[in-house]
Amino acid sequence: MLPDRTFFDRLADAAKAETMPLFRTGASVVNKLEGGFDPVTEADRSAEAAIRALIEDTFPQHGILGEEHGNVGLDREHVWVIDPIDGTRAFISGLPVWGTLIGLYRNGKAVMGLMDQPFTGERYFADGEKATYRGPDGEKVLSTRACDALSEAVLFTTSPHLYTGDLKERFEALQAKVRLFRYGCDCYAFALLASGHVDLVIECGLKPYDVGGLIPLIEQAGGIVTNWQGGAAEMGGEIIAAGSREIHAQALKILQLSASDGTR
Repeated sequence: MLPDRTFFDRLADAAKAETMPLFRTGASVVNKLEGGFDPVTEADRSAEAAIRALIEDTFPQHGILGEEHGNVGLDREHVWVIDPIDGTRAFISGLPVWGTLIGLYRNGKAVMGLMDQPFTGERYFADGEKATYRGPDGEKVLSTRACDALSEAVLFTTSPHLYTGDLKERFEALQAKVRLFRYGCDCYAFALLASGHVDLVIECGLKPYDVGGLIPLIEQAGGIVTNWQGGAAEMGGEIIAAGSREIHAQALKILQLSASDGTR
């Protein structure tokens, strides 16, 4: 049995009850990465715990893959993929482009997903057939926009500084072809793509929980999400999301070129 919209809303509301009281409060931050900076807050941990408790109580036969509290039953038919705060750096900076991501995989394929931005009151949901938006603008079915040429495309990425070596060269080659590029929107950029405001989102080094809840939103709004090899995106890595197959093909061709010798 698959969950319904009501259950996803319960999960998002449970997370919201943990995250919003700590947003823009200067809540303490712990660094998870020795030799670098990978922040986690009390809100991350408590929000994921709240989500997991509801899933374990309602769907005990389902597996769970989460960022903060480990994994259970990843070989099961249904696996929940959770990122309680995607964009923790934005969260601790007071910037409302973070979101709670909740995805459901069936036999390894992302089939349902939710992105909730509780500060702005926007909730994006994919039910297995269509993607919808609920927020200050009311409720509507989402649809990506048609963009046939890179020269007309709007591209988002979290940060160009995340790309190194050959990945950096490939990303910069693509960025040079688009009309407009913007940085720093984390999961919110994917929601904007599903809504028809953005044409491309390019990322590198993603984990499954960074993208699992977003794949259904974009696909069920008419877009496409793959890795840079053109394969399934469910396991993360280097990711390209596009509003149309045409713009995806053009961007992927550039990302697959070796900047040093111009070959595939």
